[in-house]
Amino acid sequence: MENSTAYDILADMSIDIDAEAASKYDIGYIPMEFILGEESHMANRPWDQDRMHEYYEQLRNKVPTRTSQITPHSYGEFFEPYVEKGRPVIYICLSSGLSKTYESALLAVEELKEKHGEDKVQIEVVDSLGATGGMGMLCEAAGINREHGAGFKENAAWLREAAKHIHYWFMVEDLMYLKRGGRISGATAIVGTALNIKPILKVNSEGSLENISKKRGSRLAMKYLVELFKESADDSVITDGDMCGMLSDIPDKGYLKDIRNIVYICCADRIADAAEVKKAVLEADPKSLVRVTQLSPVIGAHTGPDLLALIHFGKRKG
Repeated sequence: MENSTAYDILADMSIDIDAEAASKYDIGYIPMEFILGEESHMANRPWDQDRMHEYYEQLRNKVPTRTSQITPHSYGEFFEPYVEKGRPVIYICLSSGLSKTYESALLAVEELKEKHGEDKVQIEVVDSLGATGGMGMLCEAAGINREHGAGFKENAAWLREAAKHIHYWFMVEDLMYLKRGGRISGATAIVGTALNIKPILKVNSEGSLENISKKRGSRLAMKYLVELFKESADDSVITDGDMCGMLSDIPDKGYLKDIRNIVYICCADRIADAAEVKKAVLEADPKSLVRVTQLSPVIGAHTGPDLLALIHFGKRKG
């Protein structure tokens, strides 16, 4: 039934999410593989802080790391038990602008429909147009919407629009990780490291990374992240505009104000600086519901240690 609230909310392990919210809304995880040194690991749930510190210490010591994508076959194996039980699913996926996982998930859903019949496969794949804490925000929002009576198709449609309102601002410490990923040139990485340059990046409206500025030193870079938050956080569309109207079966949508105020600060083993940014965000907007999380090893493999990201709802990205 379209309006039933008996459905599951899943995300792949490029997510960062507040542990309390993940437990409250029973968020499920699709595992992702990463390689650290010569060993393969399967991330199947968020790690605790000690384990994350150990991981980033190994990256600081130049232990190589890389990831592999989820294949359509793996998606099919993961989704099939839900199909067999007749259990609808919302799956919030790593951005199509960063990975082919979204494409693979859609392909798996089509293959399941061929095998089981279109009516029996109730899987809504939502492109997060981002990763990390943005996926955490969408999962929280999905859980809150479901709690207030949103059906799974209705909720998925709302989440697809909400993804266009999530802003990602972040700074990285080790430019060689961006160089390895083709985001900057080798010369830029070498000169930037020598001059203590901190690039500021965002995730654009297509879900891809975009270099927007650079600051000399961490203090200026952190201050700039908060300035970007102030400029783009003001938004009423979730509670007063079209997005509010999308949840047509829910008469009282006052709870959406809480969703709008969720802010994630994600760090790659940079807890003290994350706490400082949290303090600045709350000074700028005391209504903010700030979650501080450690960056997953899957995303951390591409950004390196000491990344700091500020992620929030705001004006629709153009």
